[in-house]
Amino acid sequence: MGLLLLLSFFLYTFGLFNLLGINSVFFKQQIIFGVIGFGVYLIMKKMGLHFFRLNARFFYILFVVILILTFLIGLEVKGSRRWINLVIFNFQASEFFKFFFIIFLADFFTVNRKFLNDINILIKSLIYFSLPALIIFKQPDLGNTIVYFMIFLSMAFFSGIPKKNIAKIISIAILIIPLFWFFLKDYQKARILSFLNPHFDTSGSTYNMIQAIITVGSGQFFGRGLGAGTQSGLSFLPENHTDFAFSSLVEQFGFVGGTVTILLYFAVAYVLIKKITKWYYERNENARFNFLFLIGFFSFLTVQIFINIGMNLGIMPITGITLPFISYGGSSLITLMIGLALIP
Repeated sequence: MGLLLLLSFFLYTFGLFNLLGINSVFFKQQIIFGVIGFGVYLIMKKMGLHFFRLNARFFYILFVVILILTFLIGLEVKGSRRWINLVIFNFQASEFFKFFFIIFLADFFTVNRKFLNDINILIKSLIYFSLPALIIFKQPDLGNTIVYFMIFLSMAFFSGIPKKNIAKIISIAILIIPLFWFFLKDYQKARILSFLNPHFDTSGSTYNMIQAIITVGSGQFFGRGLGAGTQSGLSFLPENHTDFAFSSLVEQFGFVGGTVTILLYFAVAYVLIKKITKWYYERNENARFNFLFLIGFFSFLTVQIFINIGMNLGIMPITGITLPFISYGGSSLITLMIGLALIP
């Protein structure tokens, strides 16, 4: 556990330097979030994963209720209701819920392991996934909806559910995904069209993607230096501290800085895979639960990293996905610290 925390600290520190070069206010606030996050880490570590497994159903219901409240009365920012204003920071339930969702699913699949061949178990798990996912989709938050789907799919795949049933889920998803086009907001449709055709609207929907690519390129090999980035420093790049923090980082620290960041992520993934392998070969119920929890953690982390860096490089559509430990934000950072604290 110590190695994972150390690697995460390196990533967090790198993210702090990136924020310092963009805006000192973000830098100071992220330090505060980091202190709060470490405090939450210590508390959650003391409580332990077993406590949250025993109360998995309670936390699942609690967060679904909070998601509904967020959708109804939450703080609206740029047309989205994803946050509840807690004065100190904006509470994003869809972020905090991720690990409680993982715990709930891991417990569900573990408890029902002897009945995984029963199609009713698969249907129940789909309902448990669909309820929060649809609320998050309607906020609207397409990026986090994708993350939740990938968490569910990866955990279902390794749960022991027959692969033919998993194939049915994937087939149905492929068939119904085009229908979601009619439920997307105009700006979400524009983002997808801009990804397919970068020249679709260069001053509008494709602007962010083009600026992100320019920002990455302007960093060259060693970067422009701390605070010397023109694209991010002069605000040509929107959301340069959150969605496009990686582009800002590469502009300031260059190809070298971007590569170091990616290598740190690979190191985190390697440590997680070793832990996953360890629990896979231990044949008891607790080991099975720990294995599935780590599968969910690994899926959550890698999907967010892949999507965020991909959209910063112009190889993925733009979605509101943060880059773990690098992007500015209290909800995202504290959520990650909760996850680290609960790793078995």
